[in-house]
Parts: sequence; structure tokens; C-alpha cells
Amino acid sequence: SVTAPLPAPAPVGAGTARGGPASSSFSSSSSRPAASPRPPRPPTLRAGPPTPQPGRPGSPPAMQPRAPGPAEPRRVPPGRSRARSRGAAGAALLPSMLMFGVILASSGLLLMIQRGILAQAGPPPPHPPGGPPSRRGGRDWPAGLELEVLRDTRNRTIRALCGQRSMPRSVWDLPAGQRRTVLRHLLVSDKYRFLYCYVPKVACSNWKRILKVLDGALESVDVQGKMDHKSDLVFLGDMKPEEISYRLKHYYKFLFVRNPMERLLSAYRNKFGEIKEYQQKYGVEIVRRYRKNGQNSAGDDVTFSEFLRYLLDEDVERMNEHWMPVYNLCQPCAVRYDFIGSYERLRQDAEQVLEHIQAPSFVRFPQRQAWYHPVTAQTLHYHLCNTPRRLIKELLPKYILDFSLFAYPLPNITSEFCRQ
Repeated sequence: SVTAPLPAPAPVGAGTARGGPASSSFSSSSSRPAASPRPPRPPTLRAGPPTPQPGRPGSPPAMQPRAPGPAEPRRVPPGRSRARSRGAAGAALLPSMLMFGVILASSGLLLMIQRGILAQAGPPPPHPPGGPPSRRGGRDWPAGLELEVLRDTRNRTIRALCGQRSMPRSVWDLPAGQRRTVLRHLLVSDKYRFLYCYVPKVACSNWKRILKVLDGALESVDVQGKMDHKSDLVFLGDMKPEEISYRLKHYYKFLFVRNPMERLLSAYRNKFGEIKEYQQKYGVEIVRRYRKNGQNSAGDDVTFSEFLRYLLDEDVERMNEHWMPVYNLCQPCAVRYDFIGSYERLRQDAEQVLEHIQAPSFVRFPQRQAWYHPVTAQTLHYHLCNTPRRLIKELLPKYILDFSLFAYPLPNITSEFCRQ
């Protein structure tokens, strides 16, 4: 039987809760004092790499490599005895997630997608709630055995993929264009010693508000008004190579991810339904290219199918950041993230990060804006079921790493499901 992609691991990091020890499906926990004095800021950005701050409570250590996973199974020559063959096979059985990494590496998964075999795959069981106890009155949820297994399988998958010879080991192994992209999406807080890779359409505006509040550029996360995505923010790509290397090695690194198809639908609804600049820059061209007699369109009537056809024809590395795959934006093989949060558990995972960096207790994740209408499961199913299945199957390979590494099920677009 064929199953949906199994959960993919994110590197495990240590989290410090502002009110106690933390536990999350994406990071391991460690205890640190909650009210330790904070050291002064590191030196200015252009004056060379900042001096390490020994003895700082809560200073994130460099990532330690995990123990290697099970060895690859050895092929048994045809001439060996049947008993020895069975013994070798039994000793070489791999965990299912490592086997998935092998399947992915050999392109078997892509072949199955094209044949539609995975179309009936269902979502994995829901993650058990987990989060740190906090002085805000949060509950103390136990991680549980399922959480431990999930964390382990994710780590095995990311090791299996990122351990291949062709995968980058650091940002300096990336081609120049890919390196510019990831460094342009890594935001820096020297005061709290962390790097955040922002992903558009995954609550990045609210995280940028938090960074501005932590840096003193904004009074409160609840300040109303249009978000300026450039001012009062520090980008890793604006620093010197030695400053970049120091922060990548010593700072706490995190990002947040979202179901790839849900993220694409959110970008489509926002940019082509509300933003005139995107309608004129992209919408007019999309309609002209994929619709008969579409020369008179103002770009505000792009269909979801036309948008997906446009993505299918686009080079991934030249895509707009709002629909570029998360893998290409944040390069999880080249950057060893300590924490990968999920949009589906946004507030809980955001609290985990704020606890770890020892942000002031008054800094909290912002409430959702009243005008914002999130993508629901029903809305996503409606759009997917009204899109040609062939188009979705052809597009999946461009986002397959986002599905597999971040543990999202492939979309169910079977006729039976869509009839329901």
C-alpha cells in the first residue's frame, strides 16, 4: 500500500521558557534561569564579528550533530542462501522515514505522484498538543511518546536528505543566487541573539512587528497601520562574510512553515484579490498568457487554475517570494535551524520561541487582524477540486520538499473525495 509522505524532521534545538522548561514537537527542551541579567549588545554590525559572550544564561550553543541513523541495507548477492538473505534483510531494516528519504532521492516518489498513486493519501494523525508552561498562565501539556517518535523520524528524514553529497552543508556551498535569497530572508536580532527566516504568507508580518518591538523601533505589537517590511529591520545579507558566519554558528535560528497548497491559495487570494500592484505586475500577464482573448483584463480576475499554470511554467529560483517554496527561501540543509514552527500551531509555537529567546513578558504574539479572513480547509478543498487534477500533479514536484521535510500530506484530489 502507498501512504502519504511521512513527517519530516527539523533539527532539534534547546528552548528556554520564560516561565519554566519548554517542550515542543520541533525542539528539545533545556532549563535556564528565567530572570537572568542580559548582557550588553554585541559590537556594531560593520565592525567585524561580535565578541562571544561567555557565561550568558540562555545563550544558544552551536548545534551538535546527532548520532548517525541506521546503516543502509546491503544488497545480498543472488547466490547466497535464503536463510542468510533473510537474516541480512532483518538486520538492515530501516525506519520508515529513512526509507522515504531513499525513495525521494531516487525519484520514486515523483513517479508515483505523476501516476496519481498518492492522490488518495490522507493526512497524518494530529500532532499532540505541546508547549511550554508560561507565566502567562499557559497549560503544561506532556509531550508523550508519539511526539518523541515524530521528532525522531523528522530528524532521520532531514539527515537522509541533507546528508546526500549533492546537498549544501552551509550557505557558502550554495550558488550565488540561492545564497542571496536565503541571506535576504534571514532577519537578525543581536540583542536577543537569534536569526529568523521569514516566509511570506506564514505570519511573517507579525514576526517582523515583534522584532521591531524587541529592538525598540516599535512601541507595541498592536500598533495599527500598514507594515513596513524593510525599515528598522536588520538583514543577514547586509553583513560582512565573517559577521554572517559568526551569527549562523552562534545564534538561535528558527522559521515557521505552512501547508504548501494552503500557502499558495493564501497568496493567490491576497495578491490577486486585494493588491493592485500585483494585479498589474503579474495578473495582466497571467491572463494574457493563459486565457483566450484575455488582452483586456485588468489582472484582477485571475483564476486559481491560471495561477497554478503560471507557477508550473516559472523557474523556482526566479519566483516571487510569496509563492517561492520554503525550501528555496530558507535552505534548511545549508542552515541548521534550531526550531521549525507550524502555522497550524502558530500561537503555541510562537510562545515557545519567545520563551527561548527570553523576550520580555509584555512581548506576545499579536492577535489576528479583524479584517483578515484565513484560508479554511473547506476553501482549500473547493479550489483544489475545481482545478484540473493533471495540473496539480504536475505542480507537486516543485513543492515536494516542502511537503516531505515539513510533514504535510499531499492534497487529496480524488473524484470520490471531491464529490463529497
